[in-house]
Amino acid sequence: MAVNRRIFVSGTAATLAAPALIPSHAFGQDKVIRFTMAQDFTRIYTFVTSEYSQGQRDYFTLINERGGVNGHRIQADVSDHANDLPRAIEAYERGKREGAILCDPLSTPVARALVPRALEDKINLITAFSGRSDAADGTAFPYVLPLSINYWTQAGLIIDHFAKVAGGSLRGKKIVFVHIDTPFGKEPLPILQVLAQRQGFELLPFPYTPPGNDQAAIWPQVRRARPDFVMFWGAGVGQTVALSEAVRNGLPMDRVSSSVWLSESDMGVVGKDAVKGVLKVEPCASGREPKLIQDIINDVVSKGKGAGPSSKVGTAYYNYGVQMASLMVEGVRKAFEKAPNGPITGAWLNEGLRAISNFTADGLLPPTTVTKEDHQGGGQGRIARWDGDKFVPVTDWFTANQDVVWGEVKKYSEEFRRTGK
Repeated sequence: MAVNRRIFVSGTAATLAAPALIPSHAFGQDKVIRFTMAQDFTRIYTFVTSEYSQGQRDYFTLINERGGVNGHRIQADVSDHANDLPRAIEAYERGKREGAILCDPLSTPVARALVPRALEDKINLITAFSGRSDAADGTAFPYVLPLSINYWTQAGLIIDHFAKVAGGSLRGKKIVFVHIDTPFGKEPLPILQVLAQRQGFELLPFPYTPPGNDQAAIWPQVRRARPDFVMFWGAGVGQTVALSEAVRNGLPMDRVSSSVWLSESDMGVVGKDAVKGVLKVEPCASGREPKLIQDIINDVVSKGKGAGPSSKVGTAYYNYGVQMASLMVEGVRKAFEKAPNGPITGAWLNEGLRAISNFTADGLLPPTTVTKEDHQGGGQGRIARWDGDKFVPVTDWFTANQDVVWGEVKKYSEEFRRTGK
């Protein structure tokens, strides 16, 4: 019999490969806080979802093994929406019927489609590294929460780092922007265009056709443009092909940077030594050194309660999942502080999520403060460089060009207020 729905209750050993199907009544009278985690495990976002979800579930297991939050377990209902809008909406509606107060679809088209429902239903829609960048404006999107640096902020961080490498100014420099020709790929362009005008650099965009497995015609043009710096903006196969072409065309890796969508597995595909020096944005620390990752290894994975392969623990995308899960749970803690007796609803959790203050998850992420105005959490990230074995930070946590970012955020969020689009 095919299993198309998987309820993973953290605190049990569960994986997508060998799903644990647990009836909704399994906890009896236990106190449970439900999240719905319908994500894309099989179609478009497969490059990230399994590791991201594994990190989330391992963190929830850690919390539940420690007694939950105020005696309440976190129950994550994990299923596959395959980046299909009808399936994603069905999963969202099912979660709503069953009392879910938070939804994390990890998909830009799905997140955009769910925005009106989440706002009407008062269910917290997590849009980390996906969805609308203008959802940073909590006054326009009270129930849509990125909780981390959006794509506009990531572009601003990269440009600031390039400027520092160039000695403090990009005036007269040439920056190439190679990107997938989709709304996601085009999203940084407004920020880059404003920064190019302000800072006096020349911006040269090179779009490629999705999914990006053929970029051979673009990169010789990039080489001939003789850029000072290169940004490449894609995901999955588009990233590995872009890196392979950059290497083949002799571009210096220490002048080439990605958004958050670059992982250890990408480095293995292209060649770990060949891409030494390439840069990326980090929204949280990677690797196994952070205390929280060590806690998961010691208290979850080593006890056979992990949600996936132990080899994936500490990868960039695994840690992104832990990052998001820790922020969700911190929101629950804050909600209990504000209203210890509930009732446990989306509105109750929303108050907690928007009261997160200076949270670092024991050093895993930059100090994050979420307010009713700022759902991005302060806009801090860092730049990391691949050293042939791992990503090593080359900056501290920092924020940059937020005046430009928030100018765009306000422009588009005001349009949403007026038109609903």
